[in-house]
Amino acid sequence: MNIEYSDGRVRPLASERWLRPIEGDEHILSRCDGPTLDVGSGPGRLTVALTRRGIPALGIDITPLAVRLTRRSGGLALHRSVFDPLPGTGQWSEALLADGNIGIGGDPKALLRRLRELVRPGGAVIAELSPPGSRSRVERLRLRQGERVDGWFAWATVSADDIDSFARRCGFPAVEHWQEAGRWFATLS
Repeated sequence: MNIEYSDGRVRPLASERWLRPIEGDEHILSRCDGPTLDVGSGPGRLTVALTRRGIPALGIDITPLAVRLTRRSGGLALHRSVFDPLPGTGQWSEALLADGNIGIGGDPKALLRRLRELVRPGGAVIAELSPPGSRSRVERLRLRQGERVDGWFAWATVSADDIDSFARRCGFPAVEHWQEAGRWFATLS
């Protein structure tokens, strides 16, 4: 499968990468101590890992296959958009935006405002970001597998340099930055 950008760039999408733990995942998981919403959970590697640790977790994804894979692995998952009605609104301890999922919907501010509604007071959003020095941007892209081509959609990239500003504007006054295994993260609370 490939990602095609509206400017003509094409790059492979190594989706099998999300089927097993990725270096740095342990540091995400260790920050979850209560009911956790895994947004854009894909095949559920984090949802399932949290469940196995005894932490209530729910994966949500718009891809039916991803939801089936999560369930088959023992995780709870719903075929939903984060912008749809969701169970536990205002009660989640943490919400995860791993693997660059802060880009969902192409509007990081709208996504963070929605997550502010979903997490409980004192809750946190754990987001994986682009490295410092990179540019935050919104692009149009689509997925292609052989002759099958999906429609264009907006996807955002948020640099670690810019997350503090996004967080404050969306109701998260505290931001903790951290790096692990070449991955950049922020905890917004």
